[in-house]
Amino acid sequence: MPRVGLTRDSVVETAAIMADEVGLNSLTLAALAERLGVKQPSLYKHLDSLAGLHRSVSLLAKRELGEAISRAAVGRSGADAIFAMSHAYRNWAIQHPGRYVVSQTPPAPGDAEDEITTMSAIRVITDVLTAYNLEGDDSVDAIRAFRSLLHGFVSLETTGGFALKVDIERSFERLIHGFTVALDHWKEPVEIAEAWADRSANSASTR
Repeated sequence: MPRVGLTRDSVVETAAIMADEVGLNSLTLAALAERLGVKQPSLYKHLDSLAGLHRSVSLLAKRELGEAISRAAVGRSGADAIFAMSHAYRNWAIQHPGRYVVSQTPPAPGDAEDEITTMSAIRVITDVLTAYNLEGDDSVDAIRAFRSLLHGFVSLETTGGFALKVDIERSFERLIHGFTVALDHWKEPVEIAEAWADRSANSASTR
C-alpha cells in the first residue's frame, strides 16, 4: 500500500521542488523516495518511470508559468500587459530554476496533453498581442521574438552570464521597452531578404 497521504500530485510537486534545488538531470527516483520517506518501489504506485516523472514535472512547470503570466496580464493591455507578463515570467523563472529549464521542453510527438498545456501558455501571449492588431505570420513572428528575448535574458541571468557591474533591472526594463516600441512598428512592410541582400551588396562595394 502507498504511504497514507502520498498522492501522484504530491510526488510530482516534491520532485519539482527538488528539481529547483539540484536540477532535473540530478533528480533520481532514489533521492525522491528518500525525500518522501518511502521505499523506491512505492513510487511506482504513482508514476511509471523516471522519464514519466520528468514529463509530469514539465507539465506542472508549463502550467505554473502559464498561470503566472496570465495572472499578470489580467486587466492590462498593450505595453502595460507586456511589461507585467515579462516581469512575472522572469520572477517565476528565477524562483524556480529547475522547473524553468524543463518548462522549455517541447512536447513529444503525439503527446496531446503536453501540446495543449504548451499552447495554453503561448495563447496568453497571443491574446495580449491582439492589442497590436497582429495576425498570421506577423503574430507568430512577434510571439517568437517575445519568447526569445525573455528566454535569452533569463537563461543568461540565471547562469551568471551578466558579470558586468551594471544594473540588471535597468537592462531588463530597457529590453522590454525596446520590444514594445518595435511592436508599434511591427506591421510596417519589411522585405527582410531583399533588405539584407542590399545591405550585403553595399558593404561589399565599399571594400
